[in-house]
Amino acid sequence: MSGPAKPALRIAVPSKGRLRERSVELLAQAGLRVRSEGRRLHSVCSETGIAVIFAHTQDIPGLVAEGAVELGITGSDVVLEKGVDVEEWRRLGFGRCRLSLAVHVDAPYQRPSDLGGKRVGTKFLRLAAEFLAREGARDAHTIEIQGAVEAMVPLGLVDAIVEIVETGTSLVENDLRELAVILDAETVLIGTRAPHDAVARDRLLRRIDGVLVAARYSLVEYNCPAKSIDQARRITPGFSAPTIQQTGDPAWLAVKVLVEKAELQGVIDRLEEIGCAAILETEVRHARL
Repeated sequence: MSGPAKPALRIAVPSKGRLRERSVELLAQAGLRVRSEGRRLHSVCSETGIAVIFAHTQDIPGLVAEGAVELGITGSDVVLEKGVDVEEWRRLGFGRCRLSLAVHVDAPYQRPSDLGGKRVGTKFLRLAAEFLAREGARDAHTIEIQGAVEAMVPLGLVDAIVEIVETGTSLVENDLRELAVILDAETVLIGTRAPHDAVARDRLLRRIDGVLVAARYSLVEYNCPAKSIDQARRITPGFSAPTIQQTGDPAWLAVKVLVEKAELQGVIDRLEEIGCAAILETEVRHARL
């Protein structure tokens, strides 16, 4: 008897928390209907034949590197910590954080090199050891702690920690201060260097690119005085070029153009200043550019 059909593509995503939610949302926007009820650890999308595997974020780089899955979504900090040979295909723009070295607010340490001979608790043994060595604290003792790392310093169990910081609230609550930022991190899409179906992988990458582009841009439509169209072009050059059409009045032109959301309000202000009117913004759900 033959076994079950092999999926066209397998992608591992975080199994819990906010990263799971955002990853499933991203895949849904890319056309993968992920059924993730209860404790089920996998879902096969009937429309695409792509299998979504739910795994611990720490395990995903290894699964990708070994070819157990072709793609994975996890933190860039986790990828660096594991030190595995994978391709970083896309930075996904969510889960932004930083990996920081922190000490007690009253500790005498002013720089990382002051931690020579001290105990440093962390989940990130590799990154912590490399950073401390670079900073001149080669004889610092890194201790693996998988639990509530921030609590270890107030309890006197370690002298410092290397931990992920998002808002910094947890540090304040545990009377800690950042001594140094080791690296900035965000959620990334990684892949094996030898997928069994490169065509399916590339198709999914294009879909995800469409979602990521849509998250950056809005479609802006406005009426522009014909005499001001050159100024309008400079204000809204678009991804390649704006779409410009005639209107019923030869003194006016209709313009459609993509504008980065981060610049939107300033762009609208400048368009108004040169006499543009009927300025409308439309949400972009997907775009292939």
